[in-house]
Amino acid sequence: MRAAVATAGALLTLTALAAAPAQAAGYRYWSFWESDGGKPWAYATQGPATARPADGDALGFRFAISNGTDDTSQPSVAPDFAGICEGVEKKDGTKRIAVVVDFGGPVDAPPGETPPEKLIKVGCAEVREDATGAEALAAVAKPLRYDSAAMLCGIAGYPARGCGEQVEVGGDAGEAGKKTQAPTASQESGGSGGPSVGVLAGGAAVLALGGAAIWKARRRG
Repeated sequence: MRAAVATAGALLTLTALAAAPAQAAGYRYWSFWESDGGKPWAYATQGPATARPADGDALGFRFAISNGTDDTSQPSVAPDFAGICEGVEKKDGTKRIAVVVDFGGPVDAPPGETPPEKLIKVGCAEVREDATGAEALAAVAKPLRYDSAAMLCGIAGYPARGCGEQVEVGGDAGEAGKKTQAPTASQESGGSGGPSVGVLAGGAAVLALGGAAIWKARRRG
């Protein structure tokens, strides 16, 4: 009986320790979103350097503090290919990709940095048919900044420093605190609201998603 109680206590302790970081820390990074044929934003299943969108698709990038359990880090502009690429005709050997860059706001900005005055940047990238998402982004929002692990750290020069830092957040910490709520069932299973908890926990999966900043920040810690 004592052994059973001790085991149960140990399991509860381990569970509490495992859950604590998700409630106490978020990560500041560029998340990557996709929209196929006018569908709502869905968290990308691979990084922009390997994703190869088709003509008529939309790509979204959002800079935010997020723990991956809330859809508030989606781009705040809809994936409106027709509106963004209006008047741009398809040419032979090329494709058109609508690109949305959401720089977030002051609450997401790194210390000492200020988001661009215009918080949303959109553009219609005309790129060759086999171009990647990263190439489409570069056509709209240079300069891009990467770290040594090829993680996307800055878009259009923002932010100027840092890449995927861990950030302390809490339930009463304003907008950042709102991103610490428990994941929904669809998000647990990798739904379109954001990266699943499993993705955030697995370094290799995060790398594949272009969210390597999270894994890298945990290694620093």
